[in-house]
Amino acid sequence: MEELIVGTRVDHPRYGEGIVSKNNLTAYEIFFERGGKIEITKRNTDLTVLEPATGEAPRKGINLRELEEVMIYILDKYQGILPKIELGDKWVGGTLEIKPANPELKPKEIPIDVFFHKIVMVRDRLRVLEQNINSSTLSDEEKVNLQQYITRIYGSLTTFNVLFANKEDYFIGMKS
Repeated sequence: MEELIVGTRVDHPRYGEGIVSKNNLTAYEIFFERGGKIEITKRNTDLTVLEPATGEAPRKGINLRELEEVMIYILDKYQGILPKIELGDKWVGGTLEIKPANPELKPKEIPIDVFFHKIVMVRDRLRVLEQNINSSTLSDEEKVNLQQYITRIYGSLTTFNVLFANKEDYFIGMKS
């Protein structure tokens, strides 16, 4: 299918007739009578052109803003290019058991690798938060104040360092 431009009237078997409102890098944003605003990938073969839009031909390149949007989407979806963090050998295959004080209640067992993965995700998201703060338009004083909270959070998470195989992956809080 050739590239559609804004204003093109289309038909979709599920959503009915619609009008292309945006032509993104990989998808079209279309307002349908039955489905409202829907984003449909450009590879979708269910669209039938009812009436081509009059106007300028579709452009072939992308601008910097669109490239940034695509990169942000990909990095957010795949959490950037992160090194593999290893669980300490003595924990591989183990479980974490959480016992309530009430003996009538059942304890909860969690595979330790699942728990470890969640801890690593928290650490990685804290790092992204740090980067966003550092690159923000906040004043230096505001950045320092927010960084102090993050450092304290890292300090609270140092308990979990025992799970890591490598010391360079440890949480590091405030140094005295």
